[in-house]
Amino acid sequence: MTEASRTAKRAALVYNPIKVDADALRASTTRHAQDAGWAEPLFFETTVEDLGDEVAREALDAGVDAVLVAGGDGTVRAVSEAMSGSGVPLTIVPSGTGNLLARNLRLPLDDSDTMVRATFEGETQPIDVGFARLRRGDGETVEHAFVVMGGMGLDAAMIANTSGDLKKKVGWVAYVDGAARSLVKARPFPVMYQVPGHRMHRANVQSVLIANCGSLPAGLELIPEASIADGELDIAIFQPKNPLGWLLVWRRVAWDNSVLRRFRAGREILALRTRDNSIRYTKGTGIDVAASAPQPVQLDGDEFGEATHMAVRIAAGSLLVAVPEGHTSPALAAVRAALAAD
Repeated sequence: MTEASRTAKRAALVYNPIKVDADALRASTTRHAQDAGWAEPLFFETTVEDLGDEVAREALDAGVDAVLVAGGDGTVRAVSEAMSGSGVPLTIVPSGTGNLLARNLRLPLDDSDTMVRATFEGETQPIDVGFARLRRGDGETVEHAFVVMGGMGLDAAMIANTSGDLKKKVGWVAYVDGAARSLVKARPFPVMYQVPGHRMHRANVQSVLIANCGSLPAGLELIPEASIADGELDIAIFQPKNPLGWLLVWRRVAWDNSVLRRFRAGREILALRTRDNSIRYTKGTGIDVAASAPQPVQLDGDEFGEATHMAVRIAAGSLLVAVPEGHTSPALAAVRAALAAD
């Protein structure tokens, strides 16, 4: 090994071999690294046992200067968990069916070469990462990260009831089938919840959803105001009391948030409308949710079993993401504004 190769920067690629064309992606990463004068990249495959967090830590321990991740939302979540607070930039190469973080950052979804090149020639922006500490019914406690959203209740049950085979065939649309299965058995459950700095609430809810960013596929805006870089989490408490309540939930997400809010006239209509309590919104640096019985939990679209207590916190600006030079998006607008102010 020459002195130049020992001192050159090095990137690592973490990829799910089921989700990507491994040969093409490795070749693209190697080519761009060589063009930038970096050393030959390191390559790590995820497995059923290791979704990407362990190999990402291996890459960090090896002293890499950048990490690329290619896989589904679960792979991105796991690698982000390992890299939060490391100061090493992460490049998201969209793969799989969801790509929810990439969608919220408005990254190119069908141009992996552009994202690979951004590792070596692009810019970096800090984004927030959420961490959820879960306490099981037997008292066991675990903590995991999420970069898009986590939840307790019906949203997690919907994911648990979604057919894995159907998801592989039709992507995120498969969740419609899971939702239909879950709604039949959906029952509200009592919780106590508290956002730091606010009083404690008791409510019968269908779901508590905690969002780091709020856009879903098909142009749906679950939480339009959610920002991935404001140091806060946006929280939606779903508490419809009857079928009409569910219609109001759907109207809020599919029409009010996703259509009307885009136009000034629509926003004026919303300002005049009587508010309903089918969805209650709040925000803060975290939330504690305690349920009387174990409830299903999901993080970034993956099920994480059941828990009686979920304590969520935000790690503000703890993850550096690489984006193409000059790239911008509403999700990153707060970051750019803050940097410009400084």
